[in-house]
Amino acid sequence: MTHSFTRLLVRVIFLLFIAPLAAGAQKGMTIPVEYYKLTNGLKVVLSPDKHAPIVTVAVYYNIGFRIEPKNRTGFAHLFEHMMFQGSKNFPKGEFDKLTERNGGFNNGSTRFDFTNYFEVMPAHMLEPILWAEADRMKGLDLNQASLTNQQGVVKNEVKVNVLNRPYGGFPWLDMPQYANENWYNAHNFYGDLKDLDSANLDDVKKFFETYYAPNNAALVIVGDFETADAKKWIEKYFSAIPSSTLPSTPDLAEPVQQKEKRFTKEDALINKPAIAIAYKMPPRNTPEYYAMGLIDQLLVKGKDSRLYHRLVQQKGITANVNGGINYLGNMFNYNGPMLWMTDLIYDGTVPSDSIITQVDLAIADIGKEVSDESIKLAMVKMRSFLYDNLGGFYGIGLADMLACFALFDDNPSRVNSLEQEFRQVTPELVRKTISTYLTPGNRTILITEPAKKESK
Repeated sequence: MTHSFTRLLVRVIFLLFIAPLAAGAQKGMTIPVEYYKLTNGLKVVLSPDKHAPIVTVAVYYNIGFRIEPKNRTGFAHLFEHMMFQGSKNFPKGEFDKLTERNGGFNNGSTRFDFTNYFEVMPAHMLEPILWAEADRMKGLDLNQASLTNQQGVVKNEVKVNVLNRPYGGFPWLDMPQYANENWYNAHNFYGDLKDLDSANLDDVKKFFETYYAPNNAALVIVGDFETADAKKWIEKYFSAIPSSTLPSTPDLAEPVQQKEKRFTKEDALINKPAIAIAYKMPPRNTPEYYAMGLIDQLLVKGKDSRLYHRLVQQKGITANVNGGINYLGNMFNYNGPMLWMTDLIYDGTVPSDSIITQVDLAIADIGKEVSDESIKLAMVKMRSFLYDNLGGFYGIGLADMLACFALFDDNPSRVNSLEQEFRQVTPELVRKTISTYLTPGNRTILITEPAKKESK
């Protein structure tokens, strides 16, 4: 990204996103959302905003870690890399040149339930970016050389980010494998090295033809654009791409957990133990789901949270407490069984049971003391998180929510009703949610310890 364009983005980002959202928070914010579908099934979400001359384009495919092929762990992530290897009309490296030489940037990621690709560009570059995204949707250049290269890249990521890093994979990668029973939720989604090696070109082609099709995708445009122009270009570049025959969605349901599960693993690269405690979440979009969002704010978000007060300020057990819903995103961008989790690093002289006790006491505090006032406090924190997410990072946060609500709920306008959903939470619902979900029988405890040194 050029320095001049970077300065422009920094200068206008407040006016573009934060200021309108803050003002909207006082009088009832409504984000413009136009939603329609092409005849080939592509979901399109348009959200114009004229505050600054930038535009964000995001394409989300309804395929993530959960439903990648069995015996091909890490395949969804591997394929994310393949999407940057060039298309039939746009050779490898040209996509980056298109964005960076015009003052923008692009990236992508793989999550539990989607794989996404996005670009932030000057507004006048909207048409070229739409053409480029359509070109790789309809004609990715899949060849053995690119596959071999990216298998090596992904395997190196696994080694750097997990196998050779202290606390690598703890707890974001580890905990789902211990807490869940269903393979789709419980496998190593970063990928076992042998599975990454065994992926072949036929696997890649079949995966692309099946899942990277318009009827399995959502296209979102946020920022400074004319709706009529955007619709014209979307029709021009995407409408002729054929849809695919999608397989039936696997059953992702988890059995009801009846009793606490505890596990311990060793890590040769650490010198202090760490503990993670995870509880199965209520289903999405239920009253209890929204209650958990507010409980999360009270329990672990910020230095005024119950866990920070007990574990850091009061007991001095740790210097920091992590926690939340969906460690690979947030409570809005997943579509299946999920965990609420907290984790911390602590001194080896501290008994792990004493930490668990403090967590239990913090949860009990909320249940006993919840009131309309404490819910208002949680709402202030939730609104801050919500508006920050909607207004942050050049519109990518807003695009993310619009795409996920289109893919998972067929209703991107849900973005405008979230605050009202949280306002329906009552003290009685908070107590019910705690007594149902934040119980020892519904949790998994994972401790990672320094590997024992062999005596000479």
